[in-house]
Amino acid sequence: MVEVGYAATSIGAVAARAGVGKDTIYRRWPGKPELVFEAVFTTTDDVPPPDTGTLVGDLTILLQGLVDEFRAPAAAAALPGLLADFAADPELKARIRGDFLAPSKERLLVVFERAVLRGEIAAETPVDLVLDTLAGSVFFHVGLVGEHPDPHLAALLAAVVAKGIEVR
Repeated sequence: MVEVGYAATSIGAVAARAGVGKDTIYRRWPGKPELVFEAVFTTTDDVPPPDTGTLVGDLTILLQGLVDEFRAPAAAAALPGLLADFAADPELKARIRGDFLAPSKERLLVVFERAVLRGEIAAETPVDLVLDTLAGSVFFHVGLVGEHPDPHLAALLAAVVAKGIEVR
């Protein structure tokens, strides 16, 4: 995809490069958007949630992973085409949300549960909204606007968000 772009990437080409038939690819992914999304935007999903002992420390690590993911050449190549596909196909958007985004968010709940136990945030903190805010900030700054992030972007965003949801 990095070589030819999202539009020119095909299941047939992916299968040929992998040395398998197209049916093998289609058994795992219903189409190109799901394959590309999983290949490009789930690279940190297998990493255990961080446990630095502070919410701001954990969020910094999570955000740095997102920044790195969005800065990758594959993300730059995939994002415009994926966004167009999502806008044109509500079922695709629902599949991405259910198959990839929901499990990713669920995996990160432990970070906020620990923060509640440490007294850093209230139990009623809207964690889904906080996660959307974090991902949206990185997506907008790096993925959409195309800014080269400051080396401290992850730490700065983590500090701003942690301060905003801290117990007062």
